[in-house]
Formats: sequence, structure tokens, C-alpha cells
Amino acid sequence: MNQNKLFLLLALLLGGGIWLYGTYFATPRPPHQRPPGATSPGGRRMTKTDADWRIHLTQAQYAVLRESHTEWPNSSDLTHEKRAGIYVCAGCRNPLFSSKTKFDSNTGWPSFFAPIVPNAIYTEPDGNRTEVRCAVCDGHLGHVFPDGPEPSGLRYCMNGDAMVFEK
Repeated sequence: MNQNKLFLLLALLLGGGIWLYGTYFATPRPPHQRPPGATSPGGRRMTKTDADWRIHLTQAQYAVLRESHTEWPNSSDLTHEKRAGIYVCAGCRNPLFSSKTKFDSNTGWPSFFAPIVPNAIYTEPDGNRTEVRCAVCDGHLGHVFPDGPEPSGLRYCMNGDAMVFEK
């Protein structure tokens, strides 16, 4: 009898975990529409078919950049990257952030207080948060919050899978 209760409890916990994962981490959002007036450095744009993105990106990069998923905290080596360099978009190699603006936010994701140039990224509402996207390929990068350090007071909380570090 106790074994049956234990089995039922484990089954409920597993089912609840799968439901939470599917609801909060793996549910794709509707196709993204670029906001009017969004510009990129040099007016550069990159568009690809879904099939081309799947060939060009790893599965993790595709999930974050094209389906707006969020990687698990502390799952990216870029969270603890300390070398001088530039963080570029994994989809189009658009320079996004300099290591000079990186800081340890203790959140489990790479965090920056400013993009490398203002129009390297663009933001748009995402429920009660503000989403950050690459201005060249429209890839989902993460979110920005108003609790960062000076001089901007912003915390650009990025997915490491959305970026590549270049020395």
C-alpha cells in the first residue's frame, strides 16, 4: 500500500514537472513581428527560412534565438567569462555587448549594463518584462530589467546560447 502511494506521488511530481517545463520553458511563442522603426548598425538585416536557421544554429541556439526559450541558469560558460572581448549574436554575428559592460548579477545569466551601440538591439514588451532582440536577425536574446548598476541602471540579462564570445 505504501509503495503505491509513493509511486503515485512520484508520478504526480514528474507529471507536474513536465507540465511546468512545457508551460514556462518550452512553449513556442507566435511568430515575431519586428516593430516599425527598428534599425540596426549600418541598416544590416539577415533573414533566413526556418530550415536554414535549423541548419545554421545548434538546437539550444535555435530554441533561444528563434523560439524565445530561456536556458537554465548557470548553464552557459559565458556567465562566468572574464576575458576582454565582444559578445556577438550567435545567429548573425552582430556585435551586441562589450566585456567592459559585463557585470556579475548573481542571476545565473550573463549580464551587461549597456549594449555595444544603442541600435545593436531593440526592445519590446513581453508581458510584465521587456524583451531584448538582435537588431540584425530579430533573434531573442533575453530581457532587460531596471535594477542594474550605474551608469545606465539597467541589467541586460542575456541567454548565453544566444551569443558567441570573441576575444
